[in-house]
Amino acid sequence: MAKCDEGYLCEICGRDVANLTESDLYLRYVVGMLDPEVLHTSPERHIRCNASLAQYIVAEDFESMAVEGPFDKRTLDQAYVAEQELLLTRGWQRLQELATGETPIIDYPLPEIIAGIKKQSPGF
Repeated sequence: MAKCDEGYLCEICGRDVANLTESDLYLRYVVGMLDPEVLHTSPERHIRCNASLAQYIVAEDFESMAVEGPFDKRTLDQAYVAEQELLLTRGWQRLQELATGETPIIDYPLPEIIAGIKKQSPGF
C-alpha cells in the first residue's frame, strides 16, 4: 500500500487518526502551537495519545485525562493551567465545528491565531 493510502497514523499507538476531531496535529495547528509551514511534515497523534496536551481540554463531551509526573497540570502554576485550559478547550471545540463544514484549511485556526499569522506575514 502506498504511504498516501495509509491515512494519518498515530505516532504513539500506530492506529489511524480517522477524524479531524481526534487529531492532535490539527488541534496544535488550530491553537497556534504548530507553524502552518510544517503542518504537512509533522507527525500525527490522537489527541488522547498526547495526554500532556489533552489534560487541558475541559469540556462536557471530552472525558478528562490526568497525567502523572512533571507535566501533571495539578502541579503547575494555576494561572498557566487556566490559560492552557481556555486555549486548548476552545481549540478542541473549534475542531468539532470544523468537522461539520467545508472550511478552508487556512481558516482553521482560532481568530486570534489567524490575526497573529497575518501580522507576521502580511501576504497571508
